[in-house]
Amino acid sequence: MHGPATAAWLLVALCAASGAYCLLRMRSCAGEERRAAGGEALMGFGMAAMAVPAAVFAPPAWSWTVYAAVFGGAALRALWSARSGGHHLHHLVCSSAMVYMALAMTVPAQGAHGAHGAGSAASGLPLLTGVLLLYYTVYVLRSGARLVPVAAPAGGASQDEVPVGGPVLGWAARPELAAACRLSMALAMLAMLVTL
Repeated sequence: MHGPATAAWLLVALCAASGAYCLLRMRSCAGEERRAAGGEALMGFGMAAMAVPAAVFAPPAWSWTVYAAVFGGAALRALWSARSGGHHLHHLVCSSAMVYMALAMTVPAQGAHGAHGAGSAASGLPLLTGVLLLYYTVYVLRSGARLVPVAAPAGGASQDEVPVGGPVLGWAARPELAAACRLSMALAMLAMLVTL
């Protein structure tokens, strides 16, 4: 994506860290949750690769087609999995947004000389970009509000206390970390869509 190099490197770090966390989360869960974590890891690493500044690495033109194919496959898988749960609809939107951005990178903006070269910019469809920006804005605000801690009643048990004899969750299996990971990737997606 395009923009100041510092912001791009921060996006790369944020997305790569989210992808790495999702890989660790895959080790601590099973079944559908494990597959969801794998999809989120793919999304994080894909976004990290897409956010590398063009001045550092200008991928060949065919790479955007590969991105579109990989995330198109992820979108189809999310569509198939959406039969069992609503969270997969979010994965469908995310994968479709990645396909859209990859395809937008293949079409140079007016006056640009290359899809990802220095001084060029990608051009997307303003209406679709606006719809995706609205979706991710609502998603970020809702997810952020869910992460705000609620005050415990006086004398009540803390959320951090583990019941005696109850399972002890490793840090990779904490649901609030998974939610923070999804929130950070949605924020990164917002930043990347703004540059289209």
